[in-house]
Amino acid sequence: MIYRSKRNKDERLKDGCIGMKDEYVKIQEKLKKRLSEKRYAHTIGVSYTAAAMAMRYGLNVDDAAMAGLLHDCAKYMTDDELIEKCKKYGIECSETEKKNGYLLHAKLGAYYVKEKYGIDNDEICSAVRYHTTGKPVMSDLEAIVFTADYIEPGRKILPNFKLIRSMAFVDLDEAVYLILKNTLSYLSDEKKSEAGKEKEIDEHSVEAYKYYKKIHDEKGENI
Repeated sequence: MIYRSKRNKDERLKDGCIGMKDEYVKIQEKLKKRLSEKRYAHTIGVSYTAAAMAMRYGLNVDDAAMAGLLHDCAKYMTDDELIEKCKKYGIECSETEKKNGYLLHAKLGAYYVKEKYGIDNDEICSAVRYHTTGKPVMSDLEAIVFTADYIEPGRKILPNFKLIRSMAFVDLDEAVYLILKNTLSYLSDEKKSEAGKEKEIDEHSVEAYKYYKKIHDEKGENI
């Protein structure tokens, strides 16, 4: 008989099933009070997925789980609030970010990781910083959190989702390429926003796509 725990994933993480420490649990409780129920469920899903991917690629599992836990720690604010907070803390905002304030939750989140949650780990901060847009030459931890955010179990099914989820545990660079390709295609197809303005695409995502497409193309040439 296969034993299946009746406790939910949240409780299992608290008990340290994947090596979590007291610090993780304390931050988890703070986020549970601050985030919406849906956002919190997504957060736990990303943390769990990032930890699993870290096992696969030989990274520090605790760091990956913590980065996943904190990736959306500033995503409870409105666009205007995000802009105001970034101004308050001297966080530089591009014109694209000012017009699409939701993009700033990653920058502000990276600031909060260190200043609000006391995690003095530059790799975790950077993984939070680039989890939405990506960037060229991502570290393994950055790429894992970027990918985990896209494929966690609670996400709605998207084009090529089955392929991306399987590729995430086979070839990380290829998974990142496929995610960026999907994301840029979606943003390009969505011609108009609710305000009647064309959707703008963050330059980090464009540059990241070019970089990972080159890797993808080079692999094809070597087959």
